[in-house]
Amino acid sequence: MTDEGAPNIKDSRMPIISWALYDWGSTAFPTSVVVSFFPVFFKTYWAGPEVLDRSTFYLGLANSIAGIILALLAPFLGVVADKGSAKKKFLAFFAFLGIIMTVALYFVSMGNWALAVFFYVLASLGYSGANLFYDSLLLTIASKKKIDFVSLFGEALGFLGGGIAFAFSVVLYLYPHWFGVTDSQTAIRISFLIVGIWWALFSIPIMLFVKEPPSSRSSVTSSLSRDWKQVRTTLGTIKQYKSVGVFLLAYWLYIDGANTVSKMAVDYGVALGFSPGALVSAVLLVQFISFPATLLYLYVVARIGAKGAVLVTISGYGLISVLGYFIQKSWHLFALAILIALFQGSIYALSRSLYSRLIPFDKSTEFFGFYNVIGKFATIIGPLFVGLVTLLTHSNRIGISSVIVFFMAGGWLLSMVDIKEGNSI
Repeated sequence: MTDEGAPNIKDSRMPIISWALYDWGSTAFPTSVVVSFFPVFFKTYWAGPEVLDRSTFYLGLANSIAGIILALLAPFLGVVADKGSAKKKFLAFFAFLGIIMTVALYFVSMGNWALAVFFYVLASLGYSGANLFYDSLLLTIASKKKIDFVSLFGEALGFLGGGIAFAFSVVLYLYPHWFGVTDSQTAIRISFLIVGIWWALFSIPIMLFVKEPPSSRSSVTSSLSRDWKQVRTTLGTIKQYKSVGVFLLAYWLYIDGANTVSKMAVDYGVALGFSPGALVSAVLLVQFISFPATLLYLYVVARIGAKGAVLVTISGYGLISVLGYFIQKSWHLFALAILIALFQGSIYALSRSLYSRLIPFDKSTEFFGFYNVIGKFATIIGPLFVGLVTLLTHSNRIGISSVIVFFMAGGWLLSMVDIKEGNSI
């Protein structure tokens, strides 16, 4: 990807900070809801005795359903947004959906696991859909020279902001009487309200201070047949760029493993008998260590490049998936949390900036649409794969460790991506 023909890229401070603040706010959802309180609450509050033994499978299925829906929508949404300079409009719509559905979880009564899954799927769809357009705005605010820094900065700020929101929810959960809350179950329900408010508040700057460059002003309500034709054209264009195609296949595999570790780790910990307090403390540890760890990758990139840095993170996740099989004690849990923190933020941020280097600027959202399709199909396969392996083997340990095959295959494919070819586009 080159900056030639890329309008209004100024690397100015306010748009970059405003863009990163959205990550600060929205990351409260995956941290507090997806990774922490929803899996715990799903097993102990919403899932009745009749489905408790199948809750891991249902949780994986819920994550997969959200991924399927976005995977089907993402290419079409990317085409429409690029035509009408509508990235921020779509971001606002999906963020609003995610915020409202997250707040709605507060009102789900005990034992009503089906309604909880329904709201969770819509909230996940809102979060992931908004991220499609958030990611594509990276090319609007950052030049090629700054793109790694801005991507890592946004990811790091996300960990910090999401961690602060989560820390407050953890204190509320552990000491509800400090806040006049009757019990820990009510505290978890209130945490869903906190996430929604936090997410909404820090969505405001990106709407006010990030400006989209003008594009062809085709109507967003143009015929569906023409837009789907453009989707097919984009797919054909991707096939012309070998580096893009190989990267997307590699990304599909290794991010599958990373997403699975993030979304199923707490469920795995519950199955092994760790207390909810220990699990949420481990997630909190991940959040705050991830902030400086992600920024440290600026130095790693300077030494070995973005591709080399991503390969380091893939190797780290492979090690984590093996060590996860042997976890027994609380200190094992916290040691594994530290390891995850060293690799979690950078694998997402550097994959995003690496992909940005490979694609043409004027079709950024279209290409990021397919990027997110790959990511969402990864969330379909990974959690469902772990759930099925767990059901078939009757072993949560084998289930969580099985994701190593995705890291091995993804890392091998990424090693074959020609970054120089992408930079010439």
